Amino acid sequence: QVQLVESGGGLVQAGGSLRLSCAASLSTYRIMTMGWYRQAPGKQRELVAVIGNRNGTRYADSVTGRFTCSRDVAKNTVYLQMNSLKPEDTAVYFCNAITTVGYSHWGQGTQVTVSS
Repeated sequence: QVQLVESGGGLVQAGGSLRLSCAASLSTYRIMTMGWYRQAPGKQRELVAVIGNRNGTRYADSVTGRFTCSRDVAKNTVYLQMNSLKPEDTAVYFCNAITTVGYSHWGQGTQVTVSS
């Protein structure tokens, strides 16, 4: 079983920055990719950014150039540096990890609120 513990959410003014962290505890599985998704009220959960074992990254168009996803493989921790935040970035952000055996695991979510 993989447990994901997120931290770093909060309230920030538009144009500000936040950094999210997600630490994974492993049992017997290795993690293949880690990433971040978000869900705003009344909307579907959407991809924000994912990063693989070789640090290849993929971003949603809406955050490209503003958000940076990085990973510390030794610590099984993934980060999301969010700059130039906009009110439309307001959502619950979820950490995701996919193991090498294909299982997907989710964190409990952390609220990010951007005020205008």
